[in-house]
Amino acid sequence: MKITFDKPFEFEGKTFEGLDLNLDALTGRHLIDAATEARALGDKSPVMELSKTYQAVLAAKASKMSADMIIALPGKEFSRVTLQVANFLFE
Repeated sequence: MKITFDKPFEFEGKTFEGLDLNLDALTGRHLIDAATEARALGDKSPVMELSKTYQAVLAAKASKMSADMIIALPGKEFSRVTLQVANFLFE
């Protein structure tokens, strides 16, 4: 799934026009690793699937980007990306 940003986003000297989220390629191992990474980032959510941090880490894994990049997105784009991950988790 391609998510196109409203405006280009710059991160670490690179410009991004959007993200390719390949959520269908995620495995159980990715989900477990994402929970571990979200906890390491300080997430204390009792239900990981509802956590924006967890969703951001999964988006990073699905797009082959860093979690730092996803978290640095402008609010509107961050919300669009994490909402797609939430929809995937709760389908």
